[in-house]
Amino acid sequence: MVSPSLPLCQVLVAENAPIRFGTDGWRGIIGADFTFSRLVRAAKAAAWVLHRTYGSGTPRMIVGYDRRFLAEQFAAAVAEVLVASGYEVWLASHPAPTPALSWAVKAETALGALVITASHNPGMYSGLKVKGAFAGSVPPAVTQAIEAQLASGDPPPVGLGCGSLHFFDPWPMYCEALQQQVNCTPIRAAIEAGQLRVYADVMHGVAAGGLARILGIAVPEFRSDRDVLFGGGAPEPIGRYLHQTQEQLRQMPHTGQTVCLVFDGDADRLAVIDGEGTLYTAQELMPILIDHLAQHSPYRGAVIKSISSSDLMSNVAALHGLPVIETPIGFKHIADRMVAGDAILLGGEESGGIGYGHHIPERDALLSALYLLEAIVTSGRSVGEYYHSLQHQVGFFSHYDRIDLRLETEHQRQQLEHLLATNPLQRILDSAVVACNRSDGYKFYLETGAWLLVRFSGTEPLLRLYCQAPSPEDVQAILAWMQAWLHERFSPPTT
Repeated sequence: MVSPSLPLCQVLVAENAPIRFGTDGWRGIIGADFTFSRLVRAAKAAAWVLHRTYGSGTPRMIVGYDRRFLAEQFAAAVAEVLVASGYEVWLASHPAPTPALSWAVKAETALGALVITASHNPGMYSGLKVKGAFAGSVPPAVTQAIEAQLASGDPPPVGLGCGSLHFFDPWPMYCEALQQQVNCTPIRAAIEAGQLRVYADVMHGVAAGGLARILGIAVPEFRSDRDVLFGGGAPEPIGRYLHQTQEQLRQMPHTGQTVCLVFDGDADRLAVIDGEGTLYTAQELMPILIDHLAQHSPYRGAVIKSISSSDLMSNVAALHGLPVIETPIGFKHIADRMVAGDAILLGGEESGGIGYGHHIPERDALLSALYLLEAIVTSGRSVGEYYHSLQHQVGFFSHYDRIDLRLETEHQRQQLEHLLATNPLQRILDSAVVACNRSDGYKFYLETGAWLLVRFSGTEPLLRLYCQAPSPEDVQAILAWMQAWLHERFSPPTT
């Protein structure tokens, strides 16, 4: 069913092949699907739809980029074609976090932003994220309109002549915005007193130097250089790409609390490693952030969780009398609820993307990192101590893992979708399936209290298996069972 790499014949794409937007934008393999000519077509269509959807005044557009191969050149090509079409283009002068570019949309009252990034995907990928005038990922209706515009040909210009090009640094206004959200003084004091040791693993991405800019104090970093191949892996803050950082932290002498904040390629996803090398994903971080903000911030509101997020989020929200909203995977679904008008405390997904209703409807890993440091300093507890105390407080104990399997062909995806739709699982291991949620993939709830989610990635040719269960052994047993089930029906899976 899956293979460790994609044959060349499967990645070469005709120039006139349809451009499809997935969970968060359009992504493709550089030189095969993602080319200059296809990108500028997509950019013109996206800008026109943003203008038609949100435009009322100056057709101002933010254009930014990450640290990937050809990112600056791709962004320059987008800026050039938009200027020729009559837009006032603000082009980033430096690589910057995607949330910084979203913030620039709000600060400069722009139509939106076009961001050259493939986020957490491997180095062979680039992509285009589209942000609306509300400073978040555009909803599916807008991406569908972009696809329709692409199918109908080039859109008209927005003015009678050329637009204008302005270069700007997104970092200063963004850092100032985050400094207004978090009291950085106690965090700095704890670091300077040696009570808190803070590191950052920026995974060769755009978060490099970010914490130091915001906190005004040196923060040692791992993998801060630009490496467009990401060390042969991917800039995703999950276990398989963090073994070296974990081992480095274990070897360091530590006094006081130690925390290493891990950021993905465009700094909208977060994970944490402590001084013992233990990894904490968003599944553990989001309950802490909910509890901290509910107690120590002026903000209240609902908690939004994706279908793959930990049920501990719901328990901690209930502890503080906060309603919970569950959405399909993809932060755009969370952003939709954030801009609907209801008060939202926090919205997040298991992959590490967390956003805040009082900020912008966008994942923001640097803001999440600051809130987490604030929670550690305020509580006097480590991440692990805080997380385990919440488990005991609400009486809910669970463990989680996710594995990704690379799809070999589109036909096999269709076969599996048909099989799950027509003959869904009735038993997993020795447990009966008591319910199935089909809002995004297939989430099977077991009588033991565990669940297994089978879902196709919206940005890569991957099948993702997510599992939550009462023990780590149960999680691994369920994931192994599902892999064996796939093995029996398709070719042997490779993680």
